[in-house]
Amino acid sequence: METKKNLPNACPSCSAQLHVAALYCPTCETRIEGDYRLPTLLLLPTDDQRFVLDFILCSGSLKEMASRLGLSYPTVRNRLDDIINRLKSYEQ
Repeated sequence: METKKNLPNACPSCSAQLHVAALYCPTCETRIEGDYRLPTLLLLPTDDQRFVLDFILCSGSLKEMASRLGLSYPTVRNRLDDIINRLKSYEQ
């Protein structure tokens, strides 16, 4: 079984935000090069990205998220608030 690699979002050397330099299509071998910012959601740590995806799949229900994660509603609400604040800081 192939292990999926996560896209890094910070430089391993200096921790600066990474940009995308190239995209590649393995089907037709087209390569697109340039300097592109990563989408804002990809700047989140992997566990926060998973939380956001699960939240969307739960139709935005914090109650369902709390049940799914085995956490209290206030804990899930606080986690969501932390992610929202992090996203806002990326947009500045």
